[in-house]
Amino acid sequence: MSVSKTRQNFVDVARQLFAKNGLENTTMNDIARASGKGRRTLYTYFESKEEVYSAVIEYELERLSDKLDEVSEMRMRPQDKIIELIYTHLNMIKETVVRNGNLRAEFFRNIWMVEKVRKNFDEDEIELFRKVYAAGKASGEFDIDNIDLVAAITHYCIKGLEVPYIYGRLGRGITDISTRPMVARFVYGALGKLRT
Repeated sequence: MSVSKTRQNFVDVARQLFAKNGLENTTMNDIARASGKGRRTLYTYFESKEEVYSAVIEYELERLSDKLDEVSEMRMRPQDKIIELIYTHLNMIKETVVRNGNLRAEFFRNIWMVEKVRKNFDEDEIELFRKVYAAGKASGEFDIDNIDLVAAITHYCIKGLEVPYIYGRLGRGITDISTRPMVARFVYGALGKLRT
């Protein structure tokens, strides 16, 4: 098994153990044993359980980033692409948290660790929004004075909605389908153009 496959195997196994048992109740021995490798091999790749945990969060963020990149490459108007990026972000975060079971509690308890790992993802997502806003401004769809600021605000607004979205606290009986027109009106209005 290659170096990267061995490391990824440790990350996959650790994610499953963290999801099942939680971070606190999973040891480096558990990860090594479940991986079918020795502790020495595990310590070749990771110095601590926290480092493994960071790698798990990184992997989950890479999955989200790949999906956002797919959306950014879709052929659609910039204003429609912004809405699709917002919902893709929220749905992928929710799916990731649900898929990871007990890890969800750790995700919120270890927010500073998650934020540290998440820094690069956040910067990449802001850049992705910046490109879409620039394209929209160039085509006359958006009336934006400061694209960088609007991209950062969009990212942090979505980030702020993650926890309520995951727990279904954005409104009783509200679905993605029913919220899209409201979100679109809000976003398009903030961008200086109404949808045409």
